[in-house]
Amino acid sequence: MRILIFHGYLLGGTGSNVYNARLAEALVRLGHEVHLLCQERHPEEHPYLSAAGDWDEGELRVRELPGADRPAPGAGRAVAYRPDVGGLLPVYVADRYEGVRTRTFAECTAQEVESYIEANVAAVAEVTALARPELALANHLVMGPVILARGLPGDVPYAVKVHGSALEYTVKPEPGRFLPPAREGLAMARGVLVGSHHTAASLWTAIADPALPERTRLGPPGVDVARFAPREPAAAAAGVRELAAELAKAPPPRATGGAFDRDPAEAAAALGRLEPESEPLVAYVGKLIVSKGVDLLLAAWPLVLEAVPAARLVVVGFGAYRAAFEELAAALAAGDLELARTIAQEGRAREGAPAAPLAHLLAFLDGLEGERRDRYVQAAAALGDRVVLTGRLEHGELPRLLPACRALVAPSTFPEAFGMVAAEAAACGAVPVVARHSGMAEVADALAGEVPAAAVRWLSFPVDDGAVEAIAERVVSCLQAPPELLAQARAGLVRAVRGRWSWERVAEGVLAAAEGRLEGLPRP
Repeated sequence: MRILIFHGYLLGGTGSNVYNARLAEALVRLGHEVHLLCQERHPEEHPYLSAAGDWDEGELRVRELPGADRPAPGAGRAVAYRPDVGGLLPVYVADRYEGVRTRTFAECTAQEVESYIEANVAAVAEVTALARPELALANHLVMGPVILARGLPGDVPYAVKVHGSALEYTVKPEPGRFLPPAREGLAMARGVLVGSHHTAASLWTAIADPALPERTRLGPPGVDVARFAPREPAAAAAGVRELAAELAKAPPPRATGGAFDRDPAEAAAALGRLEPESEPLVAYVGKLIVSKGVDLLLAAWPLVLEAVPAARLVVVGFGAYRAAFEELAAALAAGDLELARTIAQEGRAREGAPAAPLAHLLAFLDGLEGERRDRYVQAAAALGDRVVLTGRLEHGELPRLLPACRALVAPSTFPEAFGMVAAEAAACGAVPVVARHSGMAEVADALAGEVPAAAVRWLSFPVDDGAVEAIAERVVSCLQAPPELLAQARAGLVRAVRGRWSWERVAEGVLAAAEGRLEGLPRP
């Protein structure tokens, strides 16, 4: 079957980028022909792609990609196309892209947004005339669906995959601007896929279309269980060392802008500090932005160190809050809680957003008094050694880090469509400790049914003024668990992921939704 996918962003990193890359790869494995519109500038780095097209010379030019690992002719095939968006790429949260300027949709003028839509509509129409797709998928509530609604012929059915960022960061904050294109794009979709019941409820409230729930089905991301898999301790430690060695030999990064750059040398040095055989590792993987709750995890780490001094936190991420994160870590390590409080008070202003204090962090800092404060300051002095910041790692590199980790913390304070990184960690046998809300709570609940009762509490924590202590308590409990309980929990996590979230299963659901075959898909 010939399938067109509109994504509009990269094919590596996090979130929807990973979703579309792995979905395309799964469709190729299933024997389909995939035509994927995105902004990936290095398609040769993705072995499942057979060819790539762009409009850099004014007209669409498609070239075959070299490489022995490309799919064989006659099997499934995928082609990536990079539309010319005129040098400006609207995004949902601040980011950097090679070769284009980025601004959030909220920062773009109406004309800039319309120009972006028109450029992509023209690209979809041209690719459609060339490839003759039989069905299609639009990603993101805006602007993928409206682009397909205007660019596809009326006889090509399509589905919409709603990722949380467009809904929560763009449409809901400014419904006057962004609800009309969202509604236009959804109107003709045969099926609408969401990662969780939380996202479905949020979507239905925002769109306010009584017919939409009937077309909405669960369509969470998947996990590549062949790559994300547990390893024996010696093999897991070797994987970390191998990754560090490879990164040390990697060429200098392609600069895109400060906190968003990938620096292989920095990552190699950070990973080289880890000692997986002798220290329990806990990971954070995600954007370094306030809404991901990285401040809460950092503040919790001295509490972890009080109980488990050898524990090491491995922070994998990049983003606009990196500088503030490092300043907060330095302030805590120096025992300067007043400076830490100032950073918390400035909150989102430190990443260029409107000022908003970090209320939960402030509540924790304000509650430190007397002997408790003294113990905290003493433990925090080790943060410089016990917290390692790798910067950006590619998604394909995580399967060599996560099996060496005892746990992964996902402390997001903002709604998430699905806790994909939590599911990937679980597939590797690392215990996911997630904020108990939105799609992440649903992931935790799904995993809870497969782990011993004594381990269920580890999987989630409430996001409130007690979040810092709650994170620390869950992590410490996991790190101090009896070996047999931890082994049973790890086995249950792996079993749960393999039974629920394979990419082939996700791909088959996407095809069914696009064709309107909704009866076999679960309701949110």
